[in-house]
Amino acid sequence: MSAAHELRSGKGHNDENFPVASFIIEARHRPAVMAFYRFARTADDIADHPTAAAAEKLRLLDEMRSALEGETLDNPEGAALRAVLLARGLATQHGLDLLEAFRRDVDTRRYDSWDELMDYCRYSAAPVGRMVLDIHGEPPTTWPASDALCAALQLINHLQDCGKDYRALDRVYLPTADLTAAGAQVDELSGAKASPALRAVIAELAGRTWALAGQIRNRRLRLEVAFIQRVAEDLTQRLMVHDPLCERVHHRRLELLGLAGLTLVQLPPGPSGPAAPIGGFKR
Repeated sequence: MSAAHELRSGKGHNDENFPVASFIIEARHRPAVMAFYRFARTADDIADHPTAAAAEKLRLLDEMRSALEGETLDNPEGAALRAVLLARGLATQHGLDLLEAFRRDVDTRRYDSWDELMDYCRYSAAPVGRMVLDIHGEPPTTWPASDALCAALQLINHLQDCGKDYRALDRVYLPTADLTAAGAQVDELSGAKASPALRAVIAELAGRTWALAGQIRNRRLRLEVAFIQRVAEDLTQRLMVHDPLCERVHHRRLELLGLAGLTLVQLPPGPSGPAAPIGGFKR
């Protein structure tokens, strides 16, 4: 029997595609955000480990759940997150929802439809945004916009890594119905270059995402969310014209700095300003 730390990938918050607890948000909130990130990263590493048996992964994820709910102290990330949440008077539900997504990653390798994929994002993506909002004291009325943005970020990551996920884990997040309708085959994801049919699916899925985030009261959090949204929108545009199997989609550091500057200049107003539409997905 292995421990969770033995399955760690070595990936940290600076290696993610989007900022995590950056200097933009208030220092008093960063430890709580990082506790949730370390919990999520550990669970992700367990679910994505290339050689661990499925039963062992599920056991370790349940160990994390037990620590989060205060039943044991066997998992340090779960216990640490529980302590942070108790200190702030926050519930454990977002962490529990996230664990459900990672259990699905262990058991599920294909998604038949867009609706199935969005249900997965309800557990894999939405809890992340909701937790950050709760930590900042934002009201639940901000959740719908956050859910849409987080699902968009999740989908962008899936599209960027579609070839790697298939080759390393035999996991495909592109809906089977969309692949079939376009005349694309799953095994094309192992190729050095996407076929025209596969490229059409990737571009069409990228084109479904859009999200706006002007409802957050905390200005520094609003700035961070606006930056993340701008990065997501830029990545979406790239995915519509570039092949992630053979072309670079990820941003370089200087490109991110340029997007950060644009975000600062064009920061959306808070809830006291003009009403902002709630994000969603085109279908």
